[in-house]
Amino acid sequence: MSTSPKSTQRLRNSLNEINWKKHNFSFRSYVDDIELTSITHEIDHVVKAQNGTIALEIEWNNKDPFFDRDLENFQRLHAQSVISVGIIITRGSTLQDSLFDLVEIALEKEEIEKEEDLAVFDMHERTIRQREMVRKIINRQGVSYRSAFAKQFVNDKFGQATTHWRKLEDRVQRGVGNPCPLLLIGIPKDIIIV
Repeated sequence: MSTSPKSTQRLRNSLNEINWKKHNFSFRSYVDDIELTSITHEIDHVVKAQNGTIALEIEWNNKDPFFDRDLENFQRLHAQSVISVGIIITRGSTLQDSLFDLVEIALEKEEIEKEEDLAVFDMHERTIRQREMVRKIINRQGVSYRSAFAKQFVNDKFGQATTHWRKLEDRVQRGVGNPCPLLLIGIPKDIIIV
């Protein structure tokens, strides 16, 4: 139950295995042999194909301004004819809406009843603030530890200000990244196995 799930690690590793490697694009502009600007764009996965270059970012659980960075990078790289298309993979809207239920199901499956039981997930030690928030939810709402933990965990780690489909969709509708062709993938709830 980490914030960087094994599924995204598997995806990253699979992409690396088929040669979609991390790449730094560097741009420098000169006037009369004087460097005016130097910009570097790091992209998580890049593949150079016969008909162009594809750039891919996985934004599973970052702060939502990372979408601005990714889309603006794609826009600049496309304007310089460096990439042909940009791809972003993120949590889909159905997954975002179901996170509380999915976490609660995972906790139930592992019979989590108290803080110490979380060791089964190899979680780092929870902070005092996190433990206190769970306690407050239990006291205020009269819910089980499982339910309180799921609420606190989802709100803390996967809240509305993190990268998910609606945040990406909002930026694309505003034209961020335009005119770079984009392939946007929102992972749906239905493919998640708990």
